[in-house]
Amino acid sequence: MWHTQQERIPSGCAISAIFSKKGKRIDGSTIIRSIAVMHDRSNGLGGGFAGYGIYPEYKDFYAFHLFYDSKTAKQTCEDFLEEHFDIINLSKIPTSQHPNVRDEPLIWRYFLAPLPVKLHASQLDEEEYVLRCVQKINTHIDGTYVFSCGKNMGVFKGVGYPEDIGEFYRLDEYAGYCWTAHGRYPTNTPGWWGGAHPFALLDCTVVHNGEISSYDANRRAVEVQNPTLGYKCNLLTDTEVITYILDYLHRRQKLSWEEVSSVIAAPFWQTIHQMPPHLQEKATFLRRKFSEMLITGPFSILVGFQGGLMALNDRLKLRSLVAAERKDMVYFASEECAIAVLEPSPEKIWSPRGGEPVIVTLNQKDQA
Repeated sequence: MWHTQQERIPSGCAISAIFSKKGKRIDGSTIIRSIAVMHDRSNGLGGGFAGYGIYPEYKDFYAFHLFYDSKTAKQTCEDFLEEHFDIINLSKIPTSQHPNVRDEPLIWRYFLAPLPVKLHASQLDEEEYVLRCVQKINTHIDGTYVFSCGKNMGVFKGVGYPEDIGEFYRLDEYAGYCWTAHGRYPTNTPGWWGGAHPFALLDCTVVHNGEISSYDANRRAVEVQNPTLGYKCNLLTDTEVITYILDYLHRRQKLSWEEVSSVIAAPFWQTIHQMPPHLQEKATFLRRKFSEMLITGPFSILVGFQGGLMALNDRLKLRSLVAAERKDMVYFASEECAIAVLEPSPEKIWSPRGGEPVIVTLNQKDQA
């Protein structure tokens, strides 16, 4: 059945990822080929990519990618950046004119290091200092949006089909050991440049296919009930709140990614009761301790982080997700065809079970 752009596709949105466990740097055009196969799962209102290991020459600095609505917003933001950071380098992010990508904002990139005096005075660790600065920019400087702020990684996103967005950003000129991609079919929020996936905070990025019925409870947990954490759900999207939950659980609470998955896709109580005693105790603790961070509703997500990648379905596996491996390469996608176009002869291919994470990391000697 053919669908028009006016029809809603409940299982829409496409996600894809490639990862080299040896740290081999992969041309950005590769992930474009994968996501392009799933063209019909998006409707041209959002596409984006995240690449890891793409800035080796600036790997010790935070790479800020920003959208500006105006030159005034840009000047105001740069004044803030100069007050809080050493600006190592700044430039427009290279783009190419594309017939299917229009009305783009000003898109700039900054490589930054926190000013030692400001960092010391804040009494925060470096990552928390950067996060607070990003939240201040996105909340208080009109017409400005920091959409990527990690080290040796970057997000590239906008309004359009993902393959067009990838060409617009000239991703073939980048190379990284990990790429994720998203083709958006928005159902509850409008299509705009900041609302495209991936969503990012520090080095954590999320691409997501699904609808989160627990959004209000999740938002209250990270924003309303814990205002000192500094999270602001400015975009009112479920993927934004997922990103904050992941940052809170992994970076702030020091949970492993396996434990994080046991919170956001917690086993059902009947499943927990059938576990061996030592596993039952841990699963019970996590479910009770972080009950309001359980994500309900259909979803499949890919979570990128420095040196690794996690793929996860909701507990009932209501969204499609396929995984494959060959030698050191690992692939994930909403559909098998998006893997086959890159690797027609995988050594292993499977569909991960609901609520069970697949986590891949760089080999120890290849850590970026």
